[in-house]
Amino acid sequence: MHYFKESHPKANTLQGEQQKKIYKKLKWQVFISATFGYGLYYVCRLSLNVVKKPIVDTGTLTESELGIIGSALFFAYAIGKLINGFLADHSNIKRFMATGLLISALANLIMGFTEIFFFFAVCWAVNGWVQSMGAPSCIVSLSRWYTDKERGSFYGFWSTSHNIGEALTYVLTAVVVSYFGWEWGFRAAAIVGLLGALMISLFFHDTPESKGLPPVNDDFIKEVSTWDEQKEVLKNPYVWILAFASAFMYISRYAVNSWGPYYFEAAKGYSLTEANTLVAISAVCGIFGTASSGFVSDKFFKGRRNAPAFIFGLMNVFALSFFLLIPEKIWWLDALSMLVFGLGIGALICYLGGLMAVDIVSKKASGAALGIVGVMSYVAAGIQDIASGYLIENNKSVVDGVTLYDFDSISFFWILSAVISVLLALFTWKKT
Repeated sequence: MHYFKESHPKANTLQGEQQKKIYKKLKWQVFISATFGYGLYYVCRLSLNVVKKPIVDTGTLTESELGIIGSALFFAYAIGKLINGFLADHSNIKRFMATGLLISALANLIMGFTEIFFFFAVCWAVNGWVQSMGAPSCIVSLSRWYTDKERGSFYGFWSTSHNIGEALTYVLTAVVVSYFGWEWGFRAAAIVGLLGALMISLFFHDTPESKGLPPVNDDFIKEVSTWDEQKEVLKNPYVWILAFASAFMYISRYAVNSWGPYYFEAAKGYSLTEANTLVAISAVCGIFGTASSGFVSDKFFKGRRNAPAFIFGLMNVFALSFFLLIPEKIWWLDALSMLVFGLGIGALICYLGGLMAVDIVSKKASGAALGIVGVMSYVAAGIQDIASGYLIENNKSVVDGVTLYDFDSISFFWILSAVISVLLALFTWKKT
């Protein structure tokens, strides 16, 4: 399939008020469709997390098998994030993004009609690859349609797409599964994904130039080629430090997203709906953390991201400690831990997950910077899923027919990862 931009002859440039009106309309269409479109990407990515316990309870798969399946997505996503990040800088991002969500929906649909481990793993790996086409398309669109002064704030607002998708998944998908079984968790996600692909096809746009408008950033006028700018990104040590900081942050992020519902059910005795509702609190609160992150750094720290990234990193460490080290089933305390976690991780997704790296590279190479951060982040997330599944299965025992869990090892693993992320980010203090 042809993803790359067609060469457009120089159209008659629209002038004056008409140009401003059309530009404003298209810019908002791009932003809204990118935000909600990528949120629906997440519904197709997180469906497996909601159905893990029901799948284990029915004897369809084991925890270790689920860990391998989950890691298949992360590893494919990691490699795809790097390759598709570089390709997105050269691509027609409208076609690129819509195609990715369409295939992701089809992968979910297939998984709703199989119980075979091999097909689960293959479909989830394919899903991981096409999922990696979403974020680079959105980041490149922000670089193409928004100025340097706007980008931080709109990047933060766009990043709420993660939380929108998570909230939809952990509430609506959980309700569907509770009533109709785990198979419908995948089928419902597929329906949502197909609707999202249609929306992107209608309202997402490639470049201002493709609509007869001038480029908004000087980087797109310079004669330096996109490939040369991307090579400079590969040589930038601060991009790699941020990538490692993001990697350890993603271990803690996906520890809660992937295994949080399982932990609440197994360790604290919540029902499936209660457990997913608690994790959904982090997703909802993450909207506020993410939405405010770019605005706060732009307005109160003069575009510097280092200080707020440090503050939100400490919040992440505190929330995980609170979540894991208080074993009693006290709903309001668990809800509080998810509230703080959501605020902290929501902002860190914006800062460490891309914005800080995009800030320090050419706008022509935004996708490349995101690709480097992404490949490290999702390799770490994949390792987390395997390690977490292994640690959970091998630290449980059955006594008088009752399954008992020991989560001490996994708690240390998750909290330590959050601490390392904070320390690594400090090495970029003078640059970011």
